[in-house]
Amino acid sequence: MASSTDYRSTRLGVATVSYGSAAVLAPFLDSLPAATASPIIAVVADNQTGDNRAATVVRDRGAVYLQMPSNLGYGSAINAAVERLPASVEWILISNPDLVATPGSIDALLRVGNEDAAIGSVGPATIGASGELYPSARAIPSLRTGIGHALFANLWPANPWSRSYRLDGPDAERRRDAGWLSGACLLVRRSAFVELDGFDPGYFMYFEDVDLGYRLGKLGYRNVYEPAAVVIHSGAHSTNSSSGAMIAAHHASAQRFLSKKYSGPLRWPLRAALSVGLTLRSAIERGRLNRHASIN
Repeated sequence: MASSTDYRSTRLGVATVSYGSAAVLAPFLDSLPAATASPIIAVVADNQTGDNRAATVVRDRGAVYLQMPSNLGYGSAINAAVERLPASVEWILISNPDLVATPGSIDALLRVGNEDAAIGSVGPATIGASGELYPSARAIPSLRTGIGHALFANLWPANPWSRSYRLDGPDAERRRDAGWLSGACLLVRRSAFVELDGFDPGYFMYFEDVDLGYRLGKLGYRNVYEPAAVVIHSGAHSTNSSSGAMIAAHHASAQRFLSKKYSGPLRWPLRAALSVGLTLRSAIERGRLNRHASIN
């Protein structure tokens, strides 16, 4: 980490969000120095009040601790963390806290980003705790791919709509442009992030990364996937205890994104149909979750 005397010249910043994340913050922050040769300033925005454990972990590692007044969601907390970064920062690594950056991974992202001023974000290959590759670079969801993926992803994983949305194919493990990159970990050009006013705070959780990639693309920026950079993601620890609420949040965010994408008075019937469909799917999934819980 950069010392306090280095802050004004540091070009690389890290922004992450904690919500009961003290146990995973330590390995995440400890992994950063080996991931890049550049000095880093990291800001951790804490969405959970009344718990000092995260603050101790953050400050012991020379990072900046930012207590949020309340839980305003992931995107709002990242925006607040970015505002605390010094003006010298040109690239921001936005990351979940339950992640470990492998040696050299951030430098690999930086090399790609610095190749072209039109690159707005760069994302790594994300490996799950059990070794599986997460599809972290995807196409912007359309009505066709979005509905097909939503309906068949669990029942028919290899369906053509999910494959199109996930950009599966022979180039899936090569460097390539994507519609959006997973917010679990991505490097963002700060000037582009500021131009967009950051994440849309209207998303409490989920789809804020889809929306960011979509808006970057509309401004002419590229979202580039770089599999030579690898991070290890242990999982969404902070949402495990509220799966029903997270299902509802996911569908609400999906509805917000599609309503923004398909805006205008002539598309009102389409938005109404999407709203009904997503509300029904959310209710079905939560009902399935409740039945499974009662059986167990």
